[in-house]
Amino acid sequence: LAARFCRSIASSTGNFASLSSSSADAARYVHWGATSQDIMDTAAMLVCRNVLGLILAEIDGISAACARLADTYRDTIMPGRTLLQQALPTTFGKKAAGWLVSVLEVGTRLREVRQSGLAVQLGGAAGTLASLGPEGTQVLGEFARELGLVEPVVPWHTDRVRVSDIGGALSLVAGVLGKISQDVILMAQTEVGEVAEPAGEGRGGSSTLPHKRNPILSVIAAANARRVLDLSHTLQVAMVGEHERATGAWHTEWETLSDALALAGGAAAAVRETTEGLEVYPEKMLENLNATGGLLLAENVVTVAAEHLGRLEAHGLVEEASHRALESGRPLREELLSEPRLGEVLSEGEIDAALDPAHYLGSAGEFVDRALKLYREGEI
Repeated sequence: LAARFCRSIASSTGNFASLSSSSADAARYVHWGATSQDIMDTAAMLVCRNVLGLILAEIDGISAACARLADTYRDTIMPGRTLLQQALPTTFGKKAAGWLVSVLEVGTRLREVRQSGLAVQLGGAAGTLASLGPEGTQVLGEFARELGLVEPVVPWHTDRVRVSDIGGALSLVAGVLGKISQDVILMAQTEVGEVAEPAGEGRGGSSTLPHKRNPILSVIAAANARRVLDLSHTLQVAMVGEHERATGAWHTEWETLSDALALAGGAAAAVRETTEGLEVYPEKMLENLNATGGLLLAENVVTVAAEHLGRLEAHGLVEEASHRALESGRPLREELLSEPRLGEVLSEGEIDAALDPAHYLGSAGEFVDRALKLYREGEI
């Protein structure tokens, strides 16, 4: 960085020919017109460019894995859950499509930051570049071009929007990765058993329980994601600095930004490995869906019966049948068939059709197709 910086200055002042590219010559120009914060902020932007590139490579891998899962399991029926309770039928393809779209969105945001949000810092002691005389802005432009970073309109010593924006983008990435990890952890529970992380020698075991297969990759990703969210908040707080140079706010960014980059990258790597090797168990998904004895389709029965009875009466009859099914442990089908009023308007075949989860998936398949089109073509 010092060598590039001195070459930018020399080129702008017409003295390039007198300079050597050796580190000894470069060292004499490290603080020529610059302050320590100029060098550190610019170095931070270069580090961010490199690390964000690495994170984006992991994001692209996660996107590809989620697209494959969405496509493969487009019509694989499973329980949709709200407030951790089974709600309505959905498909695993639809769930993976949701992961996919959110990953694509944060990937786009991260690319925007990397391409246009990383700027050089060069302002001198008080942001005026006074020591460079009339060539100050020319040096700034050459410096930016030499490093391939954005040339700022003015020095940003106490304008920390760029750093906070990086933190904000990382927090979005962390939120998405944390959500995917949480889903995998919940679906991998022993009582649920719908997915499992990729197996590996010595991975996911317990020091005391030899039978366990812990979702350790998702646990790591979830832990990293939580820390990134907190670190992003610290970067936002650091935006408040005094006058032209901050007395402590800027200094809180150093370790914070470094940790946020590292932890977001670690979370992305873990989620990529998880999604690329995720083991999916459709039979268990269907078994869990049927565990309620048809109660997940109660809404559909109301919809069908409402065509004959009106919504209020249909809802009341199906609700009573559902309560009886819960209390007795009998399938909802039996309680519906034992309801005389429903029997007057619905045949046994119509009730069976209304209780078929494959007939109550709405636009799940179309949503998967839309997500895959966005992934492949960049538009719906």
